[in-house]
Amino acid sequence: MPKLSLGARLFISHLLVMMVGLGSFIIIAKVSSPRMFVLRLEQLEKRGLFTVRSARTYLVEGFETAWNRGAILSVIAGAGAAAGVSYISSKRITQPVKQMKRVTQKFAAGDLDERVPESAIPELNQLSLSFNSMAGSIRDVEQRRRELISDLTHELRTPLTVVRGYLEELADSRIDGTPELYLRLIGETRRLERLIHDLQELSKAEAGYLSIDSQPFNLYPLLASLVERFADQLLEEGPDLNLDCPQDLPNVVADRDRTEQILVNLLGNAVRYTATGSITVKATKANHQVWIAVTDTGVGIAAEDLPYVFERFWRADPSRASHSGGTGIGLAIARRLVELQGGRIEVESELGKGSTFRFCLPTA
Repeated sequence: MPKLSLGARLFISHLLVMMVGLGSFIIIAKVSSPRMFVLRLEQLEKRGLFTVRSARTYLVEGFETAWNRGAILSVIAGAGAAAGVSYISSKRITQPVKQMKRVTQKFAAGDLDERVPESAIPELNQLSLSFNSMAGSIRDVEQRRRELISDLTHELRTPLTVVRGYLEELADSRIDGTPELYLRLIGETRRLERLIHDLQELSKAEAGYLSIDSQPFNLYPLLASLVERFADQLLEEGPDLNLDCPQDLPNVVADRDRTEQILVNLLGNAVRYTATGSITVKATKANHQVWIAVTDTGVGIAAEDLPYVFERFWRADPSRASHSGGTGIGLAIARRLVELQGGRIEVESELGKGSTFRFCLPTA
């Protein structure tokens, strides 16, 4: 037996409701109306207005005949009107559903730009809004997937090309194997390892699979340790690394290891792009949050590039950054780690004057 469509089901349900209501009315009226008519005649006779005793039977039969004809006409007219109204209402209700069906079919065919128009019915309009929101999310995910594949292909091409070129020359005996050559090959393979590791971290972070063990802890020892560690790596002619943090800073509720990962990324970027001047790590309390800022006097970022700083594989200067050891994923990971801990991350920068990356964590 073929299944009925939603429109047919709505039409039949409306028609059945009308028929049940009209049938109930006719049955009740059929049973009660003749008796009530006779009682009315008896009341008129008692008042002495006229005598209908001999014609009572004929009057009742005539009343029933008129009632039956009227009932038949009522059923025909009511059924016709109900059928028309049911058809119009069911078509109005099913139209947005059919539009959603067409849009989903286009989605399946790869067209992600179609949207369901608004509906005058509140419930269906809410469904349309939800559907359009889902469609936008799917389109964004697909766009990010394509961008990720394109960016990943670009990032992998350079080290693989370098490694292949050296290996081909070694195989053809056009160059001799030297410690310097092997160290360069090792450097390229390590770069690939870092890229793969960062991609795994980013994938887990965006999917929400990273484990976040939020516990209250004192932020000052962590900041002091990181500043000391990075200061040991700076050259004498390099920037000064300073810590501006009160020791009575309230505890934050966060994952200590993930917070360290965020700070290592921000400090690493600051050191990488600050040849001279200073780098300052500052922590301050604001309301129920602690803000940690990393400020440098490095190359800075142009205003038009700021909206893209936390996008994966983004670099303000691709030609320079491709040789700096960065993968272009660190800030995207940092942003996601901050968000997973209930905070947010911001950036301020001016080209040629330096940058400030800051993020907040909730206090205990």
